[in-house]
Amino acid sequence: MAQIKSQMKRILTNEKAHVANSQQKSAVRTSIKKVKLAVEAKDLAKAEELLAKATSLIDKSVSDGIQKQNTANRQKASLNKLVNTLRA
Repeated sequence: MAQIKSQMKRILTNEKAHVANSQQKSAVRTSIKKVKLAVEAKDLAKAEELLAKATSLIDKSVSDGIQKQNTANRQKASLNKLVNTLRA
């Protein structure tokens, strides 16, 4: 355990950030799964609605530094590709 007061504070703030980042990552993964389930159920309207929410969450995770831009672009492209299979 740290002995220096500033380091003890850093440990606490790092833990808070870790929890917040984990929650945001989980929300992104959940939204991606929901889009995939809607596509499997062949529900175009719901899939498009969930795609918009998932894209928003993915973009927010990039702006918050949770994931890299290339990862986000790859995730969004694959989700768009899935939803486009329903449109065709």
